[in-house]
Amino acid sequence: MKIAFKGDVAEVLDGITLLQSKLGFEVTNDPDSLQVTITKHGDTYTGLNVSLSEGKGEIAYGAHASFFRGLGLFLEHCSSSDAFEIEEEAQFTTVGPMFDLSRNAVMKVDRFKEMFQTLAVMGFNTAMLYMEDVYEIEGEPYFGYMRGRYSYEELKQLDDYADQFGIELIPCIQTLAHLEEFLKWPAAAHLKDTRGVLLVESDPTYDFLKKMIASVSKPFRSKRIHIGMDEAEELGRGHYLNQHGFKDRLQLMIGHLEKVLDIVAEHDLRPLMWSDMLMKLASKSGQSHYDLSTEIPQEMVDITPENVTFMYWDYAHTKVEQYLAMIQKHKAFGRTPAFAGGIWVWNTFATNYGLSLQASDAALQACKEEGVQEVFVTLWGDDGYENNYFTALLGLQMYAEHAYAKTLDRDKLKQRLAFCTGLDEDTFLLLNKLDTPPGVEEDNKEQTNPSKFLLWQDVLLGVFDKHVEGLDLAPYYKDLEEQIKRSRNEGHALDYIFDVPEKLSAVLSLKATVGVELKAAYDAGDKQELRRIADDILPAILENVEDLRQAHRRQWLTMHKPFGWEVIDIRYGGLKTRLDTAIYRINAYLNGDIDMIDELEQERLYYHNIEHSTGLGWSSYYYRMASPNVFFHVLPI
Repeated sequence: MKIAFKGDVAEVLDGITLLQSKLGFEVTNDPDSLQVTITKHGDTYTGLNVSLSEGKGEIAYGAHASFFRGLGLFLEHCSSSDAFEIEEEAQFTTVGPMFDLSRNAVMKVDRFKEMFQTLAVMGFNTAMLYMEDVYEIEGEPYFGYMRGRYSYEELKQLDDYADQFGIELIPCIQTLAHLEEFLKWPAAAHLKDTRGVLLVESDPTYDFLKKMIASVSKPFRSKRIHIGMDEAEELGRGHYLNQHGFKDRLQLMIGHLEKVLDIVAEHDLRPLMWSDMLMKLASKSGQSHYDLSTEIPQEMVDITPENVTFMYWDYAHTKVEQYLAMIQKHKAFGRTPAFAGGIWVWNTFATNYGLSLQASDAALQACKEEGVQEVFVTLWGDDGYENNYFTALLGLQMYAEHAYAKTLDRDKLKQRLAFCTGLDEDTFLLLNKLDTPPGVEEDNKEQTNPSKFLLWQDVLLGVFDKHVEGLDLAPYYKDLEEQIKRSRNEGHALDYIFDVPEKLSAVLSLKATVGVELKAAYDAGDKQELRRIADDILPAILENVEDLRQAHRRQWLTMHKPFGWEVIDIRYGGLKTRLDTAIYRINAYLNGDIDMIDELEQERLYYHNIEHSTGLGWSSYYYRMASPNVFFHVLPI
C-alpha cells in the first residue's frame, strides 16, 4: 500500500519511515496514492482520532507516541473497510514495560529496536530498562564485568531509536539492594554491608553512587530515573552492624534515601522508587508488603521525603478491591503512587497467562478508579531468564488496550494483537499450557512451574517426583508438542520463540514422570522395566534434551548477548551428564556390579506440602530442583 502523508508530518516522519517494512506500506508523494492528513494537537491533548472517508484518511493526535498507535489502527482497519472512524482517549500519562536486563539476558540492540517498533504500534510511550550492573561506570571495571553490560554508545543508540516513536526510555537501577553481582567482587568489598546491600552512612558508598547516577543518566533524554531500593531486608545487618551496632531500618532507609535524592537532584532528575520496604516496615510483622490491615503511621509520613514517586508493585492479586485498598494506603503519603504490574515470564519456561491476564485486568481497572497516571508492566527474568521478553506480547497488548479505553474490549485486544504481532491469542496461550498439565487448575493462580522443575530435576533423585505421582503427563506433553508444531509459521519473524516450547514439550513427554516410573520399577524388582528405561527411554530423553539445548541456544544468541548463556548451557550439560550417570547406575545394578541403587532406596518426599494447592508446586531456583545437596554455600556478608 502506498500512502502520501500531509499536514503535521515533521515530528513523526522518522518513525513512519522505520515502520514501513513492519506494517507493509510505502511512503510516497504520488497524488494517486492514499492520502492521509496528520493533525497534531497540543501534547496535553489525550484524544486519538483515526478515520477514513471517501478514500481519504486522517490521524489526529496529541502526545507523540499516540500517533503511532493511530497509524497502526488506521492500517489495521483500512485494509478491511472503505470507511471508519475510531476515537480513543488515553487513560494514563505514562504506560510502558520494564525489561529486566540484569538476570543474564541482555537484549541485543537490534532486537530492542524490533521490540520498540511493536511497542510503538501498540501505543506505549515509555519503557524502563532495569539494569543492576549492566551499564558502564568509568573507573569501575568490575561493575558489570563479563555480564554483557551496555556501553554508553549502545544506550544512546537505544534512546535515539525509541525517541523516534515518542517512547521515553527510563533507566531503572538499584541504589541500595539487589547488587549481589557487583558486590561479590573483592574490589567492591568496601561498599558492601551484606551480600547484596550497600553499606550506608559511608562516604565511599556515596562517592560510588554519584558515579553510578551520572553514568546511567547520561545516555538518556529522560529526566526520570528509577532508583530501586526494593527488598532491602538485610539493610544494616551485616558489616554496618559490626561497625556501628543496631539501628532501626526505617531510619537507615530514610537517611540513605535522602542522600540518594540529593545526588539525583544534582543531575536535575525526577526519581521513582519501589515502595515495598516502606509498606513492609509499616506492617505489623515488619515483613508484609500486601497486608491489608497495614496503617501508615504519621511519623513515617512525616520523615519520608516528598520529592520521589513511590511505585507500588503487585503481580499476583486478581481482585480489583485488593488493588484499590493498597493504592489508597499509598495515598497516605500525600501523593498518588505509580503502579507496576507484571506478566509472569520469570522462573519458568512458560508464560503464566492464566494469572497474568486476570491480575493485570484487575490492577488496571483499579488504577483508573484511583487516578493512577503512571503505569508499568514488569518482565522479570529471575534465575537466569530461561523464558524471554517476546512471549509477553499478549500481556503487553492488554496493557496497551487498557491504556486507551475506560473499559477493556476483549475482542479488540485480540484483533490488535494479531495486527501488532502477526500472532493470535491462542498461539500465545499455548505457552501457558507448559505449566498447566493434569493436576494444575486452568488459570494457574498458584504460580506452579512444572515446565522448569520437571526438566531440571534429577532422574535418580527426583526432588519433585512425589508431586506428579499418579499423573499421566506423557500424552499431555506429547499433544502439546503437536499443538505448538501445528501453530508455527516458519515465515514469521517470531516463529523461533516457539521452537523451545515445542522441543521442551517433547522432552517432558518422556521425562516428566520417568523418575516415578524408575522408582516404581526398582521397588517392584522389575528388571525388565529397568532395562527398558536404561536402554530406550533415557537415551531418547538425552537426544531430545540436546535438540532442546540447541533450539534454546539459537533463541538466546538471536535475542541476547552471549554473556549469561553459559549458565543455561551448564544446566543442560549437567542434565545430560546426570542422565548418562543414571543409565550407568541402572546398568551396574542390572549387571550385578552393585547390590542396590542407593538413590532409589530413598523414600520420595514432597518438596513442600501441596495438599491444599491447586498446582504441582513451585521452586524459584534451578539448584534446588537439580539436587538436595550443596551447590554453594552463601554467607550473609
